[in-house]
Amino acid sequence: MLKTFRLGGIHPSDNKLSRTNAIEECGLPETVAIPLSQHIGAPAVACVKKGDKVLTGQIIATAAGFVSSNIHSSVSGTVVSVDNLPDEGGVRRPTVTIKVEGDEWMENIDRTDKIIKECNLGRKEILEKITAGGIVGMGGATFPTHVKLSIPPDKKADCLIINGVECEPYLTSDHRVMLERSEEFLVGVRILMKAIDVQKAYIGIEFNKRDAIDHLSDLTENTHDIDIVPLKVRYPQGGEKQLIDAIIKRQVSSGALPISVGAVVQNVSTTLAVYEAVQKNKPLIERVVTVTGKNVPVPANLMTRIGTPVSFIIDRCGGVAEDTGKIVNGGPMMGRAVANLDAGVTKGTSGILIFSEKESVRPVASICIKCAKCVSVCPMGLEPYLLYKLSVRNMLAETEENKVFDCIECGCCSYTCPAALPLLDRIRLSKAEVMRIIRERNLAKKV
Repeated sequence: MLKTFRLGGIHPSDNKLSRTNAIEECGLPETVAIPLSQHIGAPAVACVKKGDKVLTGQIIATAAGFVSSNIHSSVSGTVVSVDNLPDEGGVRRPTVTIKVEGDEWMENIDRTDKIIKECNLGRKEILEKITAGGIVGMGGATFPTHVKLSIPPDKKADCLIINGVECEPYLTSDHRVMLERSEEFLVGVRILMKAIDVQKAYIGIEFNKRDAIDHLSDLTENTHDIDIVPLKVRYPQGGEKQLIDAIIKRQVSSGALPISVGAVVQNVSTTLAVYEAVQKNKPLIERVVTVTGKNVPVPANLMTRIGTPVSFIIDRCGGVAEDTGKIVNGGPMMGRAVANLDAGVTKGTSGILIFSEKESVRPVASICIKCAKCVSVCPMGLEPYLLYKLSVRNMLAETEENKVFDCIECGCCSYTCPAALPLLDRIRLSKAEVMRIIRERNLAKKV
């Protein structure tokens, strides 16, 4: 019997239209726009200025503290500007724009195809390389990887869990990495094991990726330190707490982190990036992006340089159809609508989805019929209808009391609501407002 998590969840159509499309090079645009805030934490601080010449892989912004991440140039060329530019959502953020002039890389980066399996570095050296390379979680959360691997002195990890679930509909970038870059990926798994000093790793993969399960099982059949764990297809199994529950049957309590139950979770693409940073001195300057949708002429999995304009990627796959209603950065459940096609791809961009007008129209919301479907599908055991009502009435203290921050924003509640209420939208708004109040409260305590 296939493993899965115990609470809530839904089964949307997976629509993995690009599952058989091999990874291709996206190509280089004329310019790239590289945001300095591509991670949770403080934005990086630019260390280049207009007119500077940069090489591919050169650092262009340094981390502004422990919870931050370095940013590197994904191309070679001339810095056109260091300015506040609209991101994909239209919000102005610090961005370095570079005019592409050839593709000359930093000399210390190993660009050969040779797979380096042995890692003789110690834990400290591994963390230093991951930090220097600007590696962040590439499943969407973009938490700096070096922070996640820096286990507090009072905690101890006993296993590493690799998230190969890719439970969001449409997305296939991690799937293709597991198939096409499997050997490097497995080296990355062992580097992460060494970094957190554990002897066991589990790679969780949903059963709609049978080829990846079989392929990685063949590669690890003579080993005892890495287990391939087939999982039932169920959204949102890619959530850290849900994946831990599914694989090792431990529950992470409210407000706690995975390390509280002895686990560290990393994404497939992040694991590959760790291999490249540690073994090849290659910073995180490119990633696989799934470009897909039912009206996309040529769905693809593209190896794309960070900062490449969304419009360039879409044109590479046949352009935008006339009846396009919405373009989404990420998956359809947790992704955000793209308002600016000139914005650059970031480290957390797993997919660009193009939906028709018909697919994009939301049903007209009616009144809550008290069916409790949103409660039954919530993987965190929350009461979304209650959080929605509290948010509408601006009862922010009550939303905090009802554990609004436990919400992982998976969208199961909105997906299943027969009244078509914008449950997740309201919960996101109240989370942002409550966070603002908490910051103000903490500031007042310091004064």
